[in-house]
Amino acid sequence: MSEVSKEYGRPLGGYVLIMAAYGGAVAAAAAVAVLRGKQPPDRLGPLDLLLMGVSTHRLSRTLSKDPVTSPLRAPFTRFRGVSGPAELKEEPRDAMGELMACPFCLAQWVATGYAAGLVLAPRLTRLIGATMTAVAVSDWLQLGYAKLMKGAE
Repeated sequence: MSEVSKEYGRPLGGYVLIMAAYGGAVAAAAAVAVLRGKQPPDRLGPLDLLLMGVSTHRLSRTLSKDPVTSPLRAPFTRFRGVSGPAELKEEPRDAMGELMACPFCLAQWVATGYAAGLVLAPRLTRLIGATMTAVAVSDWLQLGYAKLMKGAE
């Protein structure tokens, strides 16, 4: 463990590797776009931003909290219980665990992937975004319904 990591009690070396992987992924997506002659959109309209935001929220939570995706997180986290409706509470083992168990941390990766998708495969990306947005809206309706039912008791 480096002196800086010991001093702060944080996996700083792991963070550096994660940042390098992120930079490498962005560079690779940009290289693919250049090689394919793809250009980014001139602008993103309000509906594109809304779709991107809501689908990023939902996919980030699915990856970081959903019980079904827990096998992806298991090598990097420790199970600590349930944190909310259909969500797990997991403790990170290392820097990768912090990334995998944090919807706020994953959101940057998901949004970057969505942006790359808008350049490389816009129709498919919008379909995936619409699907995840529909799931998010359904989640909010399920939670609202449960609250109404609880209030009616």
